[in-house]
Amino acid sequence: MNLSEYFYCGFRRIVAAAPTLHIADTARNTDEIIKIVRQYSDSADIILFPELSLTGYTCADLFGQERLLRDASMAIHLLCEQLLDVTPMIVVGAPMRFRNALYNCAVVICDGEVKGIVPKTHIPNYSEYYEARWFASGANLPADTTISLNGRNVPFSPRLLFSFRGMTVGAEICEDLWVPTPPSGALAMAGANVILNLSASNETIGKYRYRRQLIAQQSARCRCAYAYASAGAGESSTDLAFPGYTAVAEDGRILAESPRHEYGAHLTVADIDLQQLTHDRCHTNTFMSPASDTQSYLTIECGGSVAPFGERFEAACSLVGRTIDPHPFVPADPEHRNENCTEIINIQCLGLRRRLEAIGCRNLVIGVSGGLDSTLALLVACRTFDMMGLPRTGIQAITMPGLATTSKTRNNAWQLMQLLGVSSLEIPIGAAVDQHFSDIGQDPQCHDAAFENSQARERTQILMDYANKCGGIVLGTGDLSELALGWCTYNGDHMSMYAVNASVPKTLVRHLVEWFADREVNKEISRILIDIVNTPISPELVPSDDDADTIAQKTEDLVGPYELHDFFLYHTLRYGSTPYKVMILAREAFRGIYDDATLVKWLRNFYRRFFNQQFKRSCMPDGPKVGSVCLSPRGDWRMPSDASAAAWLREVEHIEEALMSENLHSLIDFDEACFMISSFY
Repeated sequence: MNLSEYFYCGFRRIVAAAPTLHIADTARNTDEIIKIVRQYSDSADIILFPELSLTGYTCADLFGQERLLRDASMAIHLLCEQLLDVTPMIVVGAPMRFRNALYNCAVVICDGEVKGIVPKTHIPNYSEYYEARWFASGANLPADTTISLNGRNVPFSPRLLFSFRGMTVGAEICEDLWVPTPPSGALAMAGANVILNLSASNETIGKYRYRRQLIAQQSARCRCAYAYASAGAGESSTDLAFPGYTAVAEDGRILAESPRHEYGAHLTVADIDLQQLTHDRCHTNTFMSPASDTQSYLTIECGGSVAPFGERFEAACSLVGRTIDPHPFVPADPEHRNENCTEIINIQCLGLRRRLEAIGCRNLVIGVSGGLDSTLALLVACRTFDMMGLPRTGIQAITMPGLATTSKTRNNAWQLMQLLGVSSLEIPIGAAVDQHFSDIGQDPQCHDAAFENSQARERTQILMDYANKCGGIVLGTGDLSELALGWCTYNGDHMSMYAVNASVPKTLVRHLVEWFADREVNKEISRILIDIVNTPISPELVPSDDDADTIAQKTEDLVGPYELHDFFLYHTLRYGSTPYKVMILAREAFRGIYDDATLVKWLRNFYRRFFNQQFKRSCMPDGPKVGSVCLSPRGDWRMPSDASAAAWLREVEHIEEALMSENLHSLIDFDEACFMISSFY
């Protein structure tokens, strides 16, 4: 798979470079810049260099020398000549004279031509900085200001935007990021989805962490990609040390950054995702303020057409600078995962506590199967009752062995209930279900939907009636993944009075139970919890033909691996990604784990089930939202129950056809055709 496919999925490649600098030697600096540009000319979309990268930031009073300023102007001209044949946008730093003042500028070059020059807005003149000795602020220069450069009038203002390859690019310089209202905020409101920062930030104790936080936070606040390139090796060490830090962030996350404390040139390469950024901006309706001043910005068209499919990139390679997490709901870092688990459990307990207090209820009824979901709900209930100072005996835990319940899950459920100190009850449902089969004429040997759902509804009836008997409410146990796939029985386990797991995906439930196990003082409880974690996920509704104590019905064999469905769910709902893009990301995330045929099979199943099971979600019980993806019809997800999945399934068919013919180009043709049709209508 080559990178031009990624281009059509909204990916753009940014290189943030800090070459080795030669103070006041513009010729050598220009050579260093050209070398890097040539290295990435066929793969990058934007190549960014540091503040005053043509001269050096630490030239001091040499900025008053005519020779240096003329050399900087000549260097820009040379860059344009030498890079006429390269396609990326090149952004370098240079001093520029205008109307009897000197400005610290970002120079934007495309197709061998200077498209615009952005002067620095905030000029630091404190502590180790004394830029006001040489430079003026460009804050008051309107968007229509021009400067004469090498015989051409070029836009010259901090209020410039550059349209290039689907990106709208804005630039700010070093100190601009550190002030209360950075120019990038206004640039983003005016349409910029990529912000470039040319910097010369020296190193002091603790500054690295703060600078890194600023970059990540500004990318989050602006819902943009933020590329940062700071001066490094070669800058004067008279009084300061420059680390040459480079980084690319996206929507609050550092995608890639240069190593620390390594002398020499630093390069950071990362692929940003414009589709994700666009989705978040459209989704967050407060992003565009009604008072935003978008009229006083000038957008400059920079061309940047892409070569025909298959010509621009030849080598097959993966995304660069960004990791596609196969488990987006579960942080890979143990410390981060632990923090998330703690927070989620606290949210669940807070929601349940508020519900119990609001209705004046001191009793809960919960069905405990010995599986993951009911175990998590039971543990949350116990923790909530402890927080409220209520006796755990107010939790009426009922296990209801049925026609396919194994001794393993039955014993785990019963022992856990006993050890947790809740009120425990076992009510077998076999006889009641047999009577029901007789009443409706169901053949007990026919293991169809009626056979399975009768058991689920019998259990729910028991729970509901017992809740009436003891003056309690039924606590739901179903999770987010089951709701997404409709893997629950309508008016059976689908229904409760409060559903604490409703926005917790299956891949995370396991870790939440492990969180409880790790903190449990009672070693026997911890042992049972770990055993439950390691038990195959099953509704246990269909008995085994051979061994009554064998789990015959394994959920993931029937609906597909939950790690895949949670991955599909996350990218479909969180970013509105198309099936094609979800497939591209899944191939990257699960490389060497699932083949293409398996991915397509379960992707098709995901879309089919997600659409035709919406009716269950339309009447789902209340439950607390814990993460960025939630299916509550009262909150995050409103969808008609009779919406058609045809367009999504049609795209999956095209994916399958393209994979079978090994002609992924046809997917682009299909995607472009769909775009043309939608644009026409």
